[in-house]
Amino acid sequence: MVVQLLVSGIAMGFVYALVSIEYTLIWNSMGLLNFGHEKIIMLGAYIYAGTMIMDMGMGYISGIVGAVFLVAALGVVVAVGIFIPLRNMNRLCAIMATVMVGNIINEAVRLFYGPEAMTVKGFMNGMIRVGGLAIARAYIYIIGISLTIVILLEIFMKKTKTGKAMRCVASNKTAASLMGIDVRRNMAITTAISFAICCILGIAVIPVFSVSSTMATMISLKGFAAGVIGSFGSLPGAIVGGLILGIMENIAGMIFPSTFKDVVAFVFLIAVLLVKPTGLLGKKK
Repeated sequence: MVVQLLVSGIAMGFVYALVSIEYTLIWNSMGLLNFGHEKIIMLGAYIYAGTMIMDMGMGYISGIVGAVFLVAALGVVVAVGIFIPLRNMNRLCAIMATVMVGNIINEAVRLFYGPEAMTVKGFMNGMIRVGGLAIARAYIYIIGISLTIVILLEIFMKKTKTGKAMRCVASNKTAASLMGIDVRRNMAITTAISFAICCILGIAVIPVFSVSSTMATMISLKGFAAGVIGSFGSLPGAIVGGLILGIMENIAGMIFPSTFKDVVAFVFLIAVLLVKPTGLLGKKK
């Protein structure tokens, strides 16, 4: 029982970590908090389940590739048309713009796919049995997918020319521009990567949550909490914060009634802010 809870806790912890990483990428690139990303997660799930699989009859892998490509392309459009022009404006105006982008996506999905929830039959279903343990196959896939994304992102950021340029832009946009780095191009690439991560995340949680307009609401809130707990703006902090929350809320589910499970993340967030406002891995500036 404890091992099963730990596995599901780690899986959900990685989900929160990926959401936090999405926040971190946009924040480091443009100094912008994207509060519309929960709708991007939902959009990725709908495109995959409602279009790629059901309407076009594509296979699981080809459907994932198609959905990620479309959402990443949308990320470039949103970056060039909205995020980049707003990055130097009043912070509140920029944040409200991300909320409105989310609302536009939400209404577009509702009009195109309808209000009813959907799912993908046979997608990552079933159980994996190891001795007396029975672990949902979806949680194993989520852990594997999340680890793959984290490793590939780390390699991309540290080993490729584009990734190094993105790190320079995150560190100091003015200095990066003076050194000949195309800051706007790197912002667009960062947003595309962020949107692609949201899409993959939306597809990965389809077996856990039904595909609906509210499927990512709690995920996004806990992902933001994970980022603050670990150290907002830090990729390692996002991972640490996400894993702590995922495991903690599952353990709390053993002690308290399940209705209190979602409260744990936010109580712990407040506790961390009171004790160490910079986050567990944060340093005083």
